[in-house]
Amino acid sequence: MRAIVVNDGKMSLAEVPDPQLREGDLLVRVRAAGVNRADILQRMGKYPPPPGEPETIGLEIAGEVIEPASRRGERVMALLGGGGYAEKARVPAAQAMPIPKNLGFEEAAAIPEAFLTAWLNLFMLGDLRPNQVVVVHAAASGVGSAALQLCRGVAAVVLATASAGKHDACRSLGATHVLSRDEVPTRLAEAVKAAAGRGADLIFDLVGGAYVEADLAALGLQGRVCCISTMGGAKATLDLGALLYKRLTVIGSTVRSRSAAQKARLVGDFTARALPRFERGELKAVLDKTFPLAEAQAAHEAMQNNQVVGKIVLIP
Repeated sequence: MRAIVVNDGKMSLAEVPDPQLREGDLLVRVRAAGVNRADILQRMGKYPPPPGEPETIGLEIAGEVIEPASRRGERVMALLGGGGYAEKARVPAAQAMPIPKNLGFEEAAAIPEAFLTAWLNLFMLGDLRPNQVVVVHAAASGVGSAALQLCRGVAAVVLATASAGKHDACRSLGATHVLSRDEVPTRLAEAVKAAAGRGADLIFDLVGGAYVEADLAALGLQGRVCCISTMGGAKATLDLGALLYKRLTVIGSTVRSRSAAQKARLVGDFTARALPRFERGELKAVLDKTFPLAEAQAAHEAMQNNQVVGKIVLIP
């Protein structure tokens, strides 16, 4: 089969062996593959795949089951440990979800990583409850755009941080208030207080770095921050006085390093509680751009240049 290979940080299409299935796996013909920031880090040698996962980049796909024969032809979208930038992918069956009937493969490939990451951190770890106050950083990204939609109708206040040109998109996805990303380090606490009259209950931080110090200042009593990225830097200063006095919780989280059993629980919870909302039109895949698989390098460049609202998808 054809798949993307990486040499010296550059990607190209080449012939590679077909995936070797393990017990409980599906073999899926990939019709579309989502692009994520983690893929860029892997390409740069900064985010290697977990042991036993393919070296091929790609954490989410949509396609048709080839094997086993009993499931052949099923349309599925799936979370992967790797291997998505290819014509075929090995998928643990417990990490595959049925594609909603009203969605095509391109839209479906924009769902698994973004929505499962947001679901995990907002609800399973962050304990988001009705009428709480939420901040979503990098809110126009794939994960951010999923988080805004999941917060809509639950949180009383959803403050989105993003570049100014993306504020309208954030509002359309569920943000009640917006703040320029450049103002986060100095104005986040002020903006949350102005929007909600108090501190935030939950901050979903997709940036890290200097944002973390601002997060602690913006949280209210017993607030939580879920941090999933070091895009803004891997070092931060913590105000331990605020951490102790306000009884705050700082949660670090990744999806990829979780065990198969943990991923299966995440997929199962999302499938039961959120997946039907796509067919009802309450949730949508935010698909910005598509590229042929052979142009994966250009797709990464578009993401790195901050040219996207929502997701980029590759088409084999």
